[in-house]
Amino acid sequence: MGKIYTAEVTATGGRNGEVKSSDGIIDLIVKKPTAMGGDGNATNPEQLFAAAWSSCFLGAVAAVGEKDNVDMTDATVTVRATFNEENNAYFISAEIDLHVPTLSAEQAQKLAQKAHHVCPYSKATRGNVETKITGI
Repeated sequence: MGKIYTAEVTATGGRNGEVKSSDGIIDLIVKKPTAMGGDGNATNPEQLFAAAWSSCFLGAVAAVGEKDNVDMTDATVTVRATFNEENNAYFISAEIDLHVPTLSAEQAQKLAQKAHHVCPYSKATRGNVETKITGI
């Protein structure tokens, strides 16, 4: 395996703290959302996870769509990362919606499934994060 890029981010204070990247581009306050008993008014780990996965997934969509000559203009990916609790255990689940204006929902679904097989975040979470993929 040849490493291409490594991101380095340090967290302090957990869910009520800060995250900072080694290059200074990310320098954010992190707080529990109000739904989890926190103050809100700041980003949280689930939002950051969803942001990272959605941008990576759209890159994977573009890569597989290019092979099929799909017009990716105005394509969007929305990821909903959900913090769940069951039997006093916590876990993340996700829903990924792909919208490509030039495709039908059925075509977008097929493209989303292809992208899910090659997206690095999808690969990293496969078998560990319950994920629903939808082309819309």
